Amino acid sequence: MYRIGVDIGGTNIALGLLDEELELKDSSSIPFQRGGERVAARIAEQVRLMLEKAGAGVEDLSCIGVAVPGSIDPAGETVIHAYNLDFHNEPLRMRIQAFFPGVPVALANDADAAVLAELYKGALQGCKTAGLYTLGTGIGGGFIIGGRLFRGGRGNGIEPGHVVLVDGGEMCTCGLAGCVESYCSATALIRQAGRAMTAHPESLLHQKTAGNPASMTAKLAIDCAKAGDETALTVFRTYVGYLGSAIASVMNMLDMEVVAIGGGVSGAGDFLFEPLRLDVDAKCFFKNHGSVVPAQMGNAAGIVGAAMLYHNACNG
Repeated sequence: MYRIGVDIGGTNIALGLLDEELELKDSSSIPFQRGGERVAARIAEQVRLMLEKAGAGVEDLSCIGVAVPGSIDPAGETVIHAYNLDFHNEPLRMRIQAFFPGVPVALANDADAAVLAELYKGALQGCKTAGLYTLGTGIGGGFIIGGRLFRGGRGNGIEPGHVVLVDGGEMCTCGLAGCVESYCSATALIRQAGRAMTAHPESLLHQKTAGNPASMTAKLAIDCAKAGDETALTVFRTYVGYLGSAIASVMNMLDMEVVAIGGGVSGAGDFLFEPLRLDVDAKCFFKNHGSVVPAQMGNAAGIVGAAMLYHNACNG
């Protein structure tokens, strides 16, 4: 039997055909086209092509999982809002299900899918209580509790990026102030590096951007810190401190076995993880607290996690 994982993005839709051991047997990518009906039809067409290529048919499918960058209703039926896709109250699960009668179809947020990928195939394998933070444009991620994806007490999911970290702090894209996302995302690092660069024209940050804040990137900020630029190092150390506070708070609250860190900023490797672990260690109540590790699934997380959505819903 095979599983299908679908990861819908604003530019492309990635699909994967996986066996029962979650080995990726085939993958493909098709352009995203607006409109729920069109998206469902394109997905169905591509799934059938992948099955045909594998010498299989719909009867050989155990389930289809779909990950979407947006909010999903508690029943897992409707995309409430996915702004990049222009989906609003879109009954996407039903549209896809109509092409595959008898094959279970599951729908979830892409961050939830990424957590499941790490649980079943990546850094969180074997964990009963664990978490994932993805450090990108925003903060994604989620928690595993009792060995299963935790969707929140009311089924609305969770938003680790929108826990308030600094009362009255930086404005967040959600409209509140002081969220984890406004201090620990790649966007936050870029913003702070841009401010520091402007205040310190002698810095390597200023030199590398020719004084233009619009040229700042998270990678550039990290590279300048690695090069020993004092301005960049100050920014990066402050960033690590905020991230450490966010992680230690979760460790203290839920006694997690592992917290995995993914996303673009995690590409800094030991330059990030070594000081981050020290910061978390200093702030954790329990001295035998869980570990902080790099996420492992990378670009495959959406596909693999989506393929496990139905399994996670049915098994504990």
